[in-house]
Amino acid sequence: MDVLKLLSRGTKKAPSQKCVDAKPAAKQPNPQLYNDPTRGVKRKRNEGQPLPDPAANDADEDVDFFAPRENQKQKGKKTQAVTHNAGEKAPAPIPAPALDDEEVRQILRSHRLKFTLVSSHDEPKAKVKKSKKKEKKEAVKPKAKDNKTPLYPQPLNSFSDLRSIYNISSRLNENLAKQGYRIPTEVQLGSLPLLLDSRAALRTSCAENVDLKDQEGIDFLAIAPTGSGKTLAFLIPTINKILRMRAESPEQKQHVLEAIVIAPTRELAHQIANEGKKLAQGTGVKIVGMKKGMRIPVEDQEGETTSEGESSEEEGDSASEDDEENDAEKNTGPVTKADILVTTPMLLLNLLTRGSKRRTLPTVKSLILDEADVLLDPLFRDQTIGIWNLCTNEALRLSCWSATMDSSAESLISEQLKPRKTAPLVRLVVGLKDTAVPSVRHKLVFTGTEQGKLFALRQLLHPNSAGNSAPEMKLPFLVFTQTIERATALHSELKFDVPIQAGGSARIATLHSALSEPQRSAVVSKFRAGEIWVLITTDLLMRGIDFRGVNGVINYDIPATTAAYVHRVGRTGRAGHEGGVAVTFYTKEDVPHLKSIANVIALSDKQAGKHGEGEGEGVPKWLMDALPKVGKNEKQKLKKHGGAESRIGNKTKITSKSAWERRKDHNRREAIAGSKRRKLEGADGDEVRPAGAAATDESEWGGLDD
Repeated sequence: MDVLKLLSRGTKKAPSQKCVDAKPAAKQPNPQLYNDPTRGVKRKRNEGQPLPDPAANDADEDVDFFAPRENQKQKGKKTQAVTHNAGEKAPAPIPAPALDDEEVRQILRSHRLKFTLVSSHDEPKAKVKKSKKKEKKEAVKPKAKDNKTPLYPQPLNSFSDLRSIYNISSRLNENLAKQGYRIPTEVQLGSLPLLLDSRAALRTSCAENVDLKDQEGIDFLAIAPTGSGKTLAFLIPTINKILRMRAESPEQKQHVLEAIVIAPTRELAHQIANEGKKLAQGTGVKIVGMKKGMRIPVEDQEGETTSEGESSEEEGDSASEDDEENDAEKNTGPVTKADILVTTPMLLLNLLTRGSKRRTLPTVKSLILDEADVLLDPLFRDQTIGIWNLCTNEALRLSCWSATMDSSAESLISEQLKPRKTAPLVRLVVGLKDTAVPSVRHKLVFTGTEQGKLFALRQLLHPNSAGNSAPEMKLPFLVFTQTIERATALHSELKFDVPIQAGGSARIATLHSALSEPQRSAVVSKFRAGEIWVLITTDLLMRGIDFRGVNGVINYDIPATTAAYVHRVGRTGRAGHEGGVAVTFYTKEDVPHLKSIANVIALSDKQAGKHGEGEGEGVPKWLMDALPKVGKNEKQKLKKHGGAESRIGNKTKITSKSAWERRKDHNRREAIAGSKRRKLEGADGDEVRPAGAAATDESEWGGLDD
């Protein structure tokens, strides 16, 4: 008998049948885009030595395998009793001690978070008269750089800290746990502490730079990559704030409009409302997505409380025919009471400014602008600021969220906040501004002509026949075009490319603003369910829409701006998922406008730690050197008129037919139209031509053109 085997038999636990048959648990993907613990850490002499592992102390403890079993049982009973008693008492959670400045700065650097105090809205100082000589000297001096105060608020390490440190609602905490939220993304890690409890987040020495006074909360501006969880970052504080107010005043049981979320598109507004309903389940907070014909309680400027949708006789006289039709629709339903309203800017502003009276929203205390850069763009600026001015509550707090933000939008926000003298404005930037998601692989494909684009796209649809130049891309994916006409033409070309055995033309669909709202909702639902594999769309879907199963994005037409490229590409690689591919087709006409997009790709690859290892990936150095710089006039033309093909007009079309075939079809259509005209003229009897008389109409069709 082997004595060694006999002695070591008790040290090894035999695996149970359940453990053998059970499948290994899938690792939860880390949603964080940036996490480098060594970033910004000073090197020390003992850097090469391994760090002490706290779990190693328990593993190195001497275990007496030959101890009597009774002692082991008693030890186990003691531990169980302790945990059981602790569970019964359930002591109140003790807030974790605040991290010191050095630890906070290290965590923020490792996640590439940068906080800045943009403005404190203090009372302006009295102007001191200066002599003309001093004014001239100051005018000659070059402008100094923006020396704004940096901030280092406490970060959020885990979603479990929301309950223990920031005391959020228990039901809200349960809803977060049910949906599987464990690790916060960068924007959630930095913004949630500030928005939930700004005083607790700024409890270190950096709080001296921010004077919160007696005001609740701050005005916030967040610039974070697409798919980084911005929707969750502003919904959690908004819902928790309403629950806290109800806890302080239990007598208030009715729904009062406390917050408004503005989104540029209906699809994004519906998505935000659905996500909010999941978080608010069982809390009593009512989140409503605004629709046509909805009536909401508002207040006239004279102070009378009315329900929006009710029109007086004076309003009816001054309203247009369209307004009267809308009034008929709005008067049919009851008044909708909500705590959080999600809407598009035009839909809400039309209700507030319809007729001769202007209505205000005095109960709104939170105004949230999702995709704030486009809401403050000239396309939506008047509508957004109009709603902002009608929110008359003195305690109104503003939060703006987007993946891209230019300096003009930031200055506009600061100017609008100055007259209100509200709380300080804090800005958060995650990573580098105006860069794409680091988890996405970028590729530029030169197609030469318009027909080359169609051929390259068919190669991606049929990867078996593709050459080495085509990137590997799995279905489903999005295809972006510049105009509605081009999206429709591309759909008509590709709808028969999928074989009938695989679903046929139902697998390819198009989505644009010319479709009705039910049609658009049906297409989005089918694409989410996986029934549609290829979705051809315009820039309608480039912002905010969360399609987690999208494996790739194809820019069939070159984006008009760098911001459009960032948002288009952000439809894939969301929440840190790897494998997303972004392909951009470009022709000879697009080369002058490619420099700005190539710079975005180069910065994104550099931020992700890529240096062009993959063959054909990113932007080669020779291409970057060869691309011409884009002038201001060309940028304005591209932004105004779209891609190069849309500026050319009817010279290039999305079709697989040759120019000779298109000319022949055109002549055939003209022949049929001319024959119909001649029949109509003969039937009217206005001009009866003698038999054998030749037609003298110069505009008449002249026959086939070979």
